[in-house]
Amino acid sequence: MKTAYSHAISVVGIEGHLVRIEVALLPGLPHFNIVGLPDTTVSESKERIRAAFFSAGIPFPSMRVTVNLSPADTPKTGSGFDLGIAIAIMSALTNKPIDDTHIFIGELGLDGSVRPVKGVLAAALVAHKNNGKLYVPEQSRQEAELACDKVQGVVHIGNIATQFGMEAHVPENMSYIFKKDIRISDRYTYDMSDVKGQYEAKKALEIAAAGGHNILMVGAPGVGKSMLAQRMPTILPKLTTEEAIENAVISSIQGKFSGELSYEAPYVAPHHSASSVALVGGGSQPRPGAISQAHNGILFLDELPEFQSSVLQSLRQPMENGYIEIHRARMSVRYPAAFQFVGAANPCRCGKYLENPQACTCKTHDRVAYFQKIGGPLLDRLDVHMVLRRMRRSDMLHAHTGESSSSIRHRVVEARERQKHRLKKERWNKNSDVSSSWLSSHTHVPDSINDTFEEYLSLGVMSMRAINKILRLSWTLADLQAKNKPTADEMNQALMFRFSTIDMR
Repeated sequence: MKTAYSHAISVVGIEGHLVRIEVALLPGLPHFNIVGLPDTTVSESKERIRAAFFSAGIPFPSMRVTVNLSPADTPKTGSGFDLGIAIAIMSALTNKPIDDTHIFIGELGLDGSVRPVKGVLAAALVAHKNNGKLYVPEQSRQEAELACDKVQGVVHIGNIATQFGMEAHVPENMSYIFKKDIRISDRYTYDMSDVKGQYEAKKALEIAAAGGHNILMVGAPGVGKSMLAQRMPTILPKLTTEEAIENAVISSIQGKFSGELSYEAPYVAPHHSASSVALVGGGSQPRPGAISQAHNGILFLDELPEFQSSVLQSLRQPMENGYIEIHRARMSVRYPAAFQFVGAANPCRCGKYLENPQACTCKTHDRVAYFQKIGGPLLDRLDVHMVLRRMRRSDMLHAHTGESSSSIRHRVVEARERQKHRLKKERWNKNSDVSSSWLSSHTHVPDSINDTFEEYLSLGVMSMRAINKILRLSWTLADLQAKNKPTADEMNQALMFRFSTIDMR
């Protein structure tokens, strides 16, 4: 019996797990078997490896080949194990051991080429943590180098075979399909200066951005809700390097990494026909959804009442926790989802109620039912409610150019710095993160505001969650004005933003 082993990476959720690939060449009739909880794609690697060996002129062992992927209880998915299995077989054939620190990830083509796979960046983070050297497809080399300083690109399986002293055929014209430099992207094509008027709405977005608060905009079609939402990422603070890589890992797992490491907050706007799986993630082989793509950035849902109610309600838990857990029979994964929610809705189905109630074709019951589709629990989690009114054309023509995103971002960043300084002992970064216990011990609520809270609670129009969100919002208002603590003025402003809604009767 001949044995050998190598190492690969299994990506579960967005986390990589080191997997030991053990190979045993046993006497008996030729047979190739893979054990250790492989999925169908991993099991199919047997045929890809055989064909790759034949194309490269590498003799495949005419013995019983058993491959064990350890630990056996870690799920193994995808074609990224091909390279590691093939190298372990060559090691067993030649009796030349592989360095313990070497890790392999890549898919084998039938011609012996090594092709890119999803999740290379997650694998690179694990390799760096374990001080290992990572072998990846040449197309993925620069992606891996974002997180690991020991990376070797591989074009063809024959390139590795020659290092084991085996004769192998590598086509002269063998080259990778594409190669592009990893670029740093930090520019938007949108700017708040594009928006004329809507000063109250822009101020509400600034407040929401400064404290990481969720916001709902209600207004007639064409009033500028989507235009404002598109520009909200331009006033958010830039991501840290850690956050930028975290977002890139999510894109890498989905196979959507563009080659640009962006320090700007992501902006994701799924269509209202999106399913729960598309929005929060899942599937038989779990994948991140739109809320994870919007991690550290903005999730914008336009035409909010048009989404299926069950889809909207699936947002409640990740909005509170900052992550989503997906449970399947064979695995349980957690995806980050610390997004900032921005919603937009028309006042009614026809959209005319705000501008011309007489022309509105919706009945009172229909208008109420239209907003009830959003659901009270979700509305309770939205800190700022803003009604947008359409500007007259004459006002638009004479309106001055709006304030630039960079100018607004400067104030937002200053407010965030005050929050970080105040909350550094608790390791929170912004006001929307603080706990209710912190609020109760650090916030003095005047008697007049307490009386208002008591009245709203007794009437059932406000929950304790809503009160805490109002207090968090008042802290943000104080931070924007460079105050040490919120006063009754900031709390009254927060109440106004919270209950800035329309009468549907």
